[in-house]
Amino acid sequence: MNDMEQLTELEIAVFQLRMGFGTADRCVDWAVERLRLDQEGDDLDVVLLASARSRDEVLPLAEAIIERYRGAQRLSDQFLAGKYIVELRAAYLAGRESVASLDAILTRLYPVLGYPDWLVMLSRNCEYATDVADFEAPFEREFDYVAGLWSEAGSAAEFEQRYSRETSNGHDVG
Repeated sequence: MNDMEQLTELEIAVFQLRMGFGTADRCVDWAVERLRLDQEGDDLDVVLLASARSRDEVLPLAEAIIERYRGAQRLSDQFLAGKYIVELRAAYLAGRESVASLDAILTRLYPVLGYPDWLVMLSRNCEYATDVADFEAPFEREFDYVAGLWSEAGSAAEFEQRYSRETSNGHDVG
């Protein structure tokens, strides 16, 4: 089990589960897929994760797997949140998320991440768009911008290099 992209999938699922946005099933499905493809490498935690059911069973097993294979190289919460933003954008475009549901998610993410600069305008525009129709277009432009940057970023540092607060500030009414 040395494919870091697959491990990233698990880290994103664990982040969402820890934050209360995801379900344990996504982590379990990840482990089941590793077993199906015979990629668990005799890792008992992967086997146990495949049969786990509750959040309380899943989190410690998934965290142990991530710690074992990533160690100090764990992905930052900023990066994991950014990849979650990409998923949320796709869900929004598909009609599975709404401005109101996104507002609840962003309102929760923003303080947990320490009020990152890149989330200021997205969170603000989303909140305002729940009540003021004129903010829907600026919200959608900012959402597209931020999600687009995160979709291409291989790290939080790479995202930060490309992100422009000036561009974000341009996604406003008027």
